[in-house]
Amino acid sequence: MTVTVNTVSAEGFRHSVQIDDHELFADVAKTSGGEGTAPEPHDYFDAALGACKALTLKMYARKKDIPLTGVEVEVTRDNSEEQKGKYALHVELTLKGVLTDAQRDELHRVADRCPVHKLMTTSDISIETHLSEGAFSQ
Repeated sequence: MTVTVNTVSAEGFRHSVQIDDHELFADVAKTSGGEGTAPEPHDYFDAALGACKALTLKMYARKKDIPLTGVEVEVTRDNSEEQKGKYALHVELTLKGVLTDAQRDELHRVADRCPVHKLMTTSDISIETHLSEGAFSQ
């Protein structure tokens, strides 16, 4: 899997984000000089956590025959101290279906074990950025 990001127009901040056969867009908020036509990169970071929790819960429930019919995940962020190295995500889960208290507790525990949650909280991530040969082309 490769993610390719390309500038849509030289004047603005809107970018296309190609992930395999899927095209998304990213932009900057109007308050930051963008057009606000698409989510910002931080939004995708936060959304990755919410989507991973929802998908993990659905897959786990299916595997364990838990009658989970749906999941709503609301992620809100507090990035007021991001410059100091603190980025807080608050997650509100709504589990749908006729579930026992024990099943709800089990699913709640599973939600915090989704791969993206683990990646965000326990991994030492390394990023290397290189200029390609075409970096100086117009």
